[in-house]
Amino acid sequence: MSSTALTKKNADAPAKTERATETPVFIPAVDILESETDVVLLADMAGVDETSVTVDLEGSELTIKGRFQPRKPEGYSLAYGEYESGDYERTFTLGETIDRAKIKATVSNGVLRLTLPKAKEAQPRRIAVKAG
Repeated sequence: MSSTALTKKNADAPAKTERATETPVFIPAVDILESETDVVLLADMAGVDETSVTVDLEGSELTIKGRFQPRKPEGYSLAYGEYESGDYERTFTLGETIDRAKIKATVSNGVLRLTLPKAKEAQPRRIAVKAG
């Protein structure tokens, strides 16, 4: 991956934001894939859907947030659980090679997919050689 396309922030702790509730904040694990034309970020955010995820871009800081609230089937109560409900949060720094106006986000089965197209100037191109 080109070092100027996307930089992960320290994953030790989520971004410092003021929180109104006392819910745990989880740092989603990510995979970052790169092609000649774009960078794709896949964030594991189990339990979220398109209504509970936000993607904010402020300057070069891209922040993803998600909220997970487990749903219990009607008539049942939780007898034993090995996971907590809470929020997801992680921040990345975008390099100048990303075309910020064309970023796309989708979520499916708890995986947030961000497609970060590279600016035309940053994409490799072949230069024709002519006899001369």
